[in-house]
Amino acid sequence: MGEWVDVAPTNDFPPGTSRRVEIEDVTVAVFNLDGEFYAIEDVCTHDYSPLEGGNVEGGEIICPRHGARFDIKTGEALSAPAYEPLPTFPVRVENGLVQVRDDRWD
Repeated sequence: MGEWVDVAPTNDFPPGTSRRVEIEDVTVAVFNLDGEFYAIEDVCTHDYSPLEGGNVEGGEIICPRHGARFDIKTGEALSAPAYEPLPTFPVRVENGLVQVRDDRWD
């Protein structure tokens, strides 16, 4: 089972912000959307470049290279040139810390 990894204290992670964290060899982007936390793999499924630096509009992140849009809550690809969804990861708040884990191999 994947281990929980600390992302940030909830007090240091206000709504509308995101953080990146490495889980083994996977870069995960964790977002605070209106007080709810969500995590997706930080890689565009179109060309495998990082989504870091992409604009967040509502619950969507826009790839900074080619403009593909992804739903942060579900990982769904919402526009071309991306057609494959992003992996999502479970997020929890434990003792005031936002935590995430990679559960794909459980």
